[in-house]
Formats: sequence, C-alpha cells, structure tokens
Amino acid sequence: MGKVIISCAITGSAHTPSMSDALPITPEQIAEQSIAAARAGAAIIHLHARLPEDGRPTPDPDVYGRFLPVIKQATDAVVNITTGGSATMTVPERLAAAVRFRPEMCSLNMGTINFALFPAAAKIAAWKHGWERDYLLGSDDFVFRNTFRDIATILETLADAGTRFEHECYDVGHLYNLAHFLDRGLIEPGFFVQMIFGILGGIGADPDNLIFMKQTADRLFGRDTYQWSVLAAGRHQMPFAIQAALLGGHVRVGLEDSLFIDRGRLAASNAEQVEKVVRILAEMGHEPATPADARAMLGLKGGDRVDF
Repeated sequence: MGKVIISCAITGSAHTPSMSDALPITPEQIAEQSIAAARAGAAIIHLHARLPEDGRPTPDPDVYGRFLPVIKQATDAVVNITTGGSATMTVPERLAAAVRFRPEMCSLNMGTINFALFPAAAKIAAWKHGWERDYLLGSDDFVFRNTFRDIATILETLADAGTRFEHECYDVGHLYNLAHFLDRGLIEPGFFVQMIFGILGGIGADPDNLIFMKQTADRLFGRDTYQWSVLAAGRHQMPFAIQAALLGGHVRVGLEDSLFIDRGRLAASNAEQVEKVVRILAEMGHEPATPADARAMLGLKGGDRVDF
C-alpha cells in the first residue's frame, strides 16, 4: 500500500483545439492547468508546447520559456519536457527545448511506430483552425520515427544535463529496444518505463496486454531495477490506471491522453482527471507520491539544477 507517482500530460500534440475547449493552448493556459494539476496531486507534469494563435504543436523553446518558469515558481512538481514533440517534427526540433532548459526529466519514445489519429476527424462537426483537419486526416501516413540512432542521439545529447527519462513504450518490441540500450550502458538501472496502450499503431488497450508487458519488462530488466507506469488512451485511461495500481505501478493521466472524465463527458481540466485518479487510489489504500517522493524513487537531480 505504497505511494503512487501520478504524472499529468497537460496538452500533448495529438489532440487538436476543436476536440475540446478545455485543451490548454496558450502558454498562460498551459501554466495555469499545470499548476492546478500539481496542486491536485500530480508529482510530474509532462509538457509539450503549442503556438498560442492556433494551437498547432511547436518545438520552439521560446514558447516553452513562457510557461516553464511560471510552473516552477508556483509548484515543486517535477517538470518533464517531451523529446517526442510531434510525429511531424525532426529529432533536432524535438530536442531543442530540452537542450536549452536541461530539465529533470524528458520523455523518450523507444521505437518507431505508425501514429494514427485520423478516425477522430469524423467526430468533429466544426473546425476552429484550418490546419486541424489536414493534420488529423494526414495521420494515416504518419510514421513516428524513433530509430536506434535517434534514441542514442537523444540519450547522448542530454547525458551531461543529468536529465533522466520517461521511456515511452508503445509496444512489446520497445521494451526490447530499452533492454538493448541498457546493455549498451546508455541507460542505467532505476529507469522509468511508461507503458502505453490504445494508440492506433501501438499495442491495444486490452488488460491481458498490460499483464504481458509487465511480465516482459520483469523478465528483461528484473523486478527491482526499474519503476513503471501506465497510460491508456481515451476511455481506457482510468481502467488501466486502476489495473496498474493493483499491480504496483504508477499512473499517468491528462488531456494529452484522454479528453474525457466519464463516458461521453469531456473533462473540464487536467486537474479534474488528477482529482479523480487520486480518489480512486485512495479507495485502494494508496496515496499520491509527492514531488520529493518521485525524485527519490526516480533518482532525479532536483528542481534547483534546471535552466529555467
């Protein structure tokens, strides 16, 4: 009955503004929702940036610079900057903000996948911005590139920054990729695995798949050498959080992963999802890990050693 690290992924790059009015777009909205999520119980805040004028995903460090210091000043949460960015970005673009700001954590995708969003376009009756429809429909041809060279480049580029990673595994093969980098010495024991379910192009959101992913990770890494967490897309978000907690894992919620709070009802904010998972965990006898707990469990360098 231990402490569970709650990560909250605030905005991402997959959902578009027309899908939900609650999706934070501007730096001010991203900062506000991040602070509220941290106060609700999230120990880690996972961040992407968007162009404030139309919500398009952007890798621009200057945009990140408008909300990162605000979040740091208002909370003690661990800030986790994406190196995934978007399937439409190059690796140097995806790395730009992390290189400038040297955060405690970054996400790191552990393999190349198809990353498809196009079925969502049929559900949108009116578009807020011209780019959204083509972005969603064009995802039937997206390849989210994360080659062995790309992964090594990201690991090596941030090695001197003391940044640790949320290793995002969208399929079983990604766990084997992670084991490869562990064998090469580019990743050290104590790493953090985020198992991802329900993305079209990755492993499906079936409960048996979660069990299989966890068993595979234990076999590859050993039970005591890593921390692990689960996120599931859309309606699978909360059921998979419950299953992860039952198995001794950590959880991730947030509007990047699901726009809903209940069946057919859009979430009003990221904090609403954090509050819900906190209540669920409490009923199971767990409590949210504090940022200090998360830093200790994940071996992080501390919020005083970042460049924002």
